[in-house]
Amino acid sequence: MSRCCSNCGANLAQIGVQITEHGPNEVTIHAREIATTDLDPRLCARIRASILLAGPLVSRCGRVRFRAAGRRDSIGRRRIDTHFLALGALGAETTLATGGAFELRADELHAADIFLDEASVTATENAVAAAVLTPGRTTIANAASEPHVQDLCHFLNGLGARIGGVGTNMLTIDGVERLHGGSYRISADHIEVGSYIGLAAATGSELTIRDAVPEHLRMIGLVFARLGIRTEVRGADLFVPGDQALRIQDDLHGAIPKIDDGPWPAFPADLTSIALVTGRPRRAARC
Repeated sequence: MSRCCSNCGANLAQIGVQITEHGPNEVTIHAREIATTDLDPRLCARIRASILLAGPLVSRCGRVRFRAAGRRDSIGRRRIDTHFLALGALGAETTLATGGAFELRADELHAADIFLDEASVTATENAVAAAVLTPGRTTIANAASEPHVQDLCHFLNGLGARIGGVGTNMLTIDGVERLHGGSYRISADHIEVGSYIGLAAATGSELTIRDAVPEHLRMIGLVFARLGIRTEVRGADLFVPGDQALRIQDDLHGAIPKIDDGPWPAFPADLTSIALVTGRPRRAARC
């Protein structure tokens, strides 16, 4: 598994989840028993995604304690307030425990009409994970709708959840009594695919990206086309021709094109640095 997946696996194993690796990129996860709801602060410090255990654990066990990673990140403050807003709307109470850890408790969660103060991917995922076993209908407005949020919703629906509006910014979750086991194949990460497109362009290489999920790459394709990078959809694959001219396409009247990032389906912020170094332009693009 990747380093990121290994750290996630360590977090799960620490709370009692059994994980079996069957080969590259294939695992079985068995979460029948939860040994503790206190997440290891050292593991939390390694990966920000540790916070994604908050929603499932407070829903299943009524309690979770964790330390948020990277509150003094070098790129600036990474706020997690939206997580507490969403879980609080469902009935969880947050306290700041000794040593700077957060503790969430809920004797019982209840359905809610939630409006997120920002379209946070991980806050949306936490709210969805908590709501699927909460009685009644929960709605999440201003929800993030990135492909990985869609993947989580499709996965949970495959386990018996009832989530509607997948792929939009308005989710409806009708709580069910229980979920069951199942299998799921995770889609390609559109940001990772974009990174490979940039790699091929910067090195003048020909590249075929298998199972790239082209429907998730439309905005990425538009932006890279402005930088002179051509891509071809070949069924489920994406082909990047080699030795491209890499000439920036001007806007009308010869204006320098501007690349904006934003929430899905806009261009991903994580790909702006890739876009800046992919070509040998005659004019600079403004990001």
